Amino acid sequence: MFKKAKNIDEAFRQVKNFCLTVVAGCVLIVCFTLWQSISLVSGMQQKIYILANGKALEAFSSERKDNIPVEARDHVKTFHQYFFTLDPDDAAVQATISKALYLADGTAKRVYDDLKEKGYYAALISGNVNQTITVDSVVVDINEYPYRFRCFATQRIVRPTTITTRSLITDGALRSVSRSDNNPHGFLIEKWSTIENRDLKTENRR
Repeated sequence: MFKKAKNIDEAFRQVKNFCLTVVAGCVLIVCFTLWQSISLVSGMQQKIYILANGKALEAFSSERKDNIPVEARDHVKTFHQYFFTLDPDDAAVQATISKALYLADGTAKRVYDDLKEKGYYAALISGNVNQTITVDSVVVDINEYPYRFRCFATQRIVRPTTITTRSLITDGALRSVSRSDNNPHGFLIEKWSTIENRDLKTENRR
């Protein structure tokens, strides 16, 4: 009789252990499933689909701090392209300069006003001069705010008889502002100044 009771107690203990094992396994499976579901939802939330030319393109969202160097360089590049790309047309000059001034503070406006007062834009229009710029590189220091930058570029000034190539180096700082249609990167150029703007070569047009 004692042996039979012992066997019953042993069987009960085994059943209990088995049930505990099953419950623990179920808990682990549920936790794993929840973790996977949360990871999947989080990953899906970071995906963005952009419709372009009738095609859905997949993009991924990220923290702005991950993109600061890229956005900062592109902001500086865009500003210089607007400010220094000039055609012999008053409306075109006003349009590009206006776009540039949205990206910088009063230091850029003062440079524009000074050039305008000296007759630079009038001479460009009357002389049928076309000016373009190629931004070679932009160096941005994001270790300290506002972010300091230095821009290295090459200007090409096409006159009716000559083509002049010039070296342009500028520097300044970048301050974060609200994004808008006129300022999609959300930066504002401050303390902008020209370090170098010298002729590299002049060649006659054929």
